[in-house]
Amino acid sequence: MTASINSVIKKILLLFLVFGGLYYAKVFLMPLFIGGILATLFLPFCNWMERKKTPKGLAVFICLLALILLLASIVALLGWKIYDLLDDFAMVKKVSIEILNSIQLYISNHLDLSFKEQFQILKKEQPSYGTIMQMLAESLASLFTNLILVLVYFLFLLYYRVHFKIFFLKQTAISQQGNMEDLIDSAAHISQQYLLGISKMILLLWIMYGIGFSVLGVENALFFAILCGLLEIIPYVGNITGTALTLIVAALHGANLSMLGGIILVYGVIQLIQGWVLEPLILGPQVKINPLFTIFALVLGELLWGIPGMILAIPTIAIFKIVCDHIESLKPYGFLIGEIETATRERGFIKKIKGK
Repeated sequence: MTASINSVIKKILLLFLVFGGLYYAKVFLMPLFIGGILATLFLPFCNWMERKKTPKGLAVFICLLALILLLASIVALLGWKIYDLLDDFAMVKKVSIEILNSIQLYISNHLDLSFKEQFQILKKEQPSYGTIMQMLAESLASLFTNLILVLVYFLFLLYYRVHFKIFFLKQTAISQQGNMEDLIDSAAHISQQYLLGISKMILLLWIMYGIGFSVLGVENALFFAILCGLLEIIPYVGNITGTALTLIVAALHGANLSMLGGIILVYGVIQLIQGWVLEPLILGPQVKINPLFTIFALVLGELLWGIPGMILAIPTIAIFKIVCDHIESLKPYGFLIGEIETATRERGFIKKIKGK
C-alpha cells in the first residue's frame, strides 16, 4: 500500500516537473514544436519525392518552399479580404460610436457618472501611444524571430529525420528495437493522418461556410468562411469565436434578425455534419480524443503557452495517445483519453459512405 502511494506521488511530481519545464522553456520549445508538427505534415510529400529519385536536400528544400508558399497564400487571401473590410470601416466606426454613446448615456443615467468622469477613468486605464507602439514593435519582432526559427527547425527536422530515428533505436534494447521502429512509424503515420485530416476538414469547412454565408447574403462571406475554417484548429473555442465575430460584424452592418438566426443555423448544421460525418470519415478512430480531455488540453495549452499552446494542444495530445496505444504499460491512458463512441459512430450510414 505504501509503495503504491509513493508511486502515485512520484508520478504526480513528475507531471508537475514536466509542465513546469514546458512553461519556463516555452521560448525555446514553442517554435520547435510548431516546426516539428509542420515537418510531420510534409513528410509524405518529402518521402514521395525521394522515392522518385529526387535528392534528399532538394526534396526538403522544395517542402520548405511549399510551406512558405502555403503560408503566404493564406496571409495574402486574408489580407485581401481584410482590405475589402476596410472599405466599410467608416460605416462600422459610425455604428460603433453610436453604440458607445448609448452605453455612456446608460452609465450616466443609471450609475451617476458624467461623460467627463467616464473619459477620465478610460484615460487612466488606457495605455499611452508610446507604450502601444513599443508593444507592437516587440510583438512584430518576436513574431518574425519565431517564424524564422520555425522554418529553420522545419528544414533540419525534415532533413535529419532518419538520423533521429536511428538515435531512438540506439536508445532501445536490441530485442525491443523492432517494437520501437513500429512505434515510430505508426506514430508518424497516424500523426500525418491527423494533420492531413484537419487540413482537409478546414478546406471543406471553407466551402460549406462560404456557401451558407453567401446564400444568407452576409457581407464579406468569403472572409468569414475562411476565418471560421481556420479557427477550427482550436476545437470548440475556435468555431464559436469565428461564428460570434461573424454575428457581431453582420449586426454592425445592419443585418436583421432573420439573417442573424440564419448564421446561427448555418453554424449548427455545419457542426452536425462535421461531428457525425467529416470527423469519422477524415480523421478516423485512431486519433479521436474525447471532449473532456480536449478541453483539458486546451486549458493547459493556454496556461502554458497562450494561443500557440491552444493550437498545439490537440496535435500534441493526439500524438501522446498514439504513443500510449503502442506501449503496453501506457495503454490504459490511451483508453482514458480516447473517444468511447467511436465504434458506434462507425456503424450504419458512415460505413456505407466509406464503402462508396
